[in-house]
Amino acid sequence: MTAQQQPHVALLDYGSGNLRSAQRAVEAAGAQVTVTHDPQVCLDADGLLVPGVGAYAACMKGLRKVQGARIIGSRLAGGRPVLGICVGMQVLFDSGDEHGVTAQGCGEWPGRVEKLHSKILPHMGWNTVEQEAGSEMFAGLPADERFYFVHSYAVRNWELETDDLTQAPLVHWAEHEGDRFVAAVENGPLWATQFHPEKSGDAGQVLLRNWVRSLKTPTAS
Repeated sequence: MTAQQQPHVALLDYGSGNLRSAQRAVEAAGAQVTVTHDPQVCLDADGLLVPGVGAYAACMKGLRKVQGARIIGSRLAGGRPVLGICVGMQVLFDSGDEHGVTAQGCGEWPGRVEKLHSKILPHMGWNTVEQEAGSEMFAGLPADERFYFVHSYAVRNWELETDDLTQAPLVHWAEHEGDRFVAAVENGPLWATQFHPEKSGDAGQVLLRNWVRSLKTPTAS
């Protein structure tokens, strides 16, 4: 694939996340990457990557400063791909309760981010994911593949209901000390992972390549 044929990914810079490692990983997966908070660049790109590290409320504050929720919503309304990673996944839900503070999220999915009910936190290290059948995200990966997690908060209850099973999101779960939580979601153009694919070695690269391949590639002239 030539540079002209590579999909263009906008990596949303809102003051949160390890942008350089994410940029390098997505470039290695076959995309051109622009680190930006320019709304038009984010709207025009073939894919939008939303990272996130730190407290939920702080991330939402940063997102609001760069019109992040509006950008995400506008892209999804037009069926344009978005990938959220770690807190970048969490902010897609209605709200987050962290450190005694409740903050409103982007509201793309119903649900609440809350502290895991585990004695050992953060949940840090490699863990398997309960992959749903028919996943495009995990295509080419074995069921016992491990991914890198580092978090103390997650969505423990999936609340979105749909009568049309053909349109139902694929929700992938993981477990830490007996506490199950949402590890990843595929919902049409909206993908998200609680784990860090950019820190998950070869497995993470396969996942990112799957996402990059799902993006609209510009037609060569």
